[in-house]
Amino acid sequence: MAFGFLKNLWQKITGKPVDWDELEEALIRADLGLPMTTRILKNLQARKDQPTGDTAIEVTREEITKILPREPWMLRPLPNKPKVILVVGVNGTGKTTSTAKLGALLKKRGHSVLFAAADTFRAAAIEQLGIWAERIGAPIVKGQYNADPAALCFDAYRKAEAENIEFIICDTAGRLHTKHNLMAELGKVKRVLQKADPAAPHETLLVVDATTGSNALAQAREFHSATQLTGIICTKLDGSGKGGIIVAIQNELGIPTRFIGTGEKAEDFSFFDPREFAEQMI
Repeated sequence: MAFGFLKNLWQKITGKPVDWDELEEALIRADLGLPMTTRILKNLQARKDQPTGDTAIEVTREEITKILPREPWMLRPLPNKPKVILVVGVNGTGKTTSTAKLGALLKKRGHSVLFAAADTFRAAAIEQLGIWAERIGAPIVKGQYNADPAALCFDAYRKAEAENIEFIICDTAGRLHTKHNLMAELGKVKRVLQKADPAAPHETLLVVDATTGSNALAQAREFHSATQLTGIICTKLDGSGKGGIIVAIQNELGIPTRFIGTGEKAEDFSFFDPREFAEQMI
């Protein structure tokens, strides 16, 4: 994995007294967010001894570890009915690809998966998910371009229910978090699914791009308000994505990261391991 988003700073400050301005700038640049940065700085400044770079490393790791979940999360099927996973996000975050990779991961673990191609506003998304479905050997429910995504998800549920399929992964259309009418449409998908199962969707996962920094936090805030997110899929951690946004979203909104994407291949998608993340970030 390509975390280590603070390593450059630590290489410069190890063994030296803390330069507060430099440390604050580095923490904010790492996308940890202002509240988390302030928390780390206050903790350091409250110490009786003169903090060094080594102390800053220790405290930063401790504070981030406190914020993240203690143990890795596992996605388990429900007894006697399908588990519905709604995948949401803005355009360009890797939403459809993440939907497909999640299905591939579950299939690899021995689970049965059904895709619902509910991004009916982008014909390429339907085709893309169809190619992935064929590749991994999973059924897919898809409709015509501009079909009603809520009705399609409902049909997918009935099919999964009839065929005893464990997971339904619904790829919804990318939408700007600032467009209220599009966000309201997600509410309709949820309401229609609840006609089949009052608890559905059982997971609502927002796909965020690690390279977008604080904008990912704004997206999480708006999508959470509209759909009550249960988790985050953080993509592009292999590039310039620093990863600190994972901490900021957990700290400020209480939404845990469930999966991470670190490359283009299907195997470059995995459950998020908070301990591994905390070890590799520095």
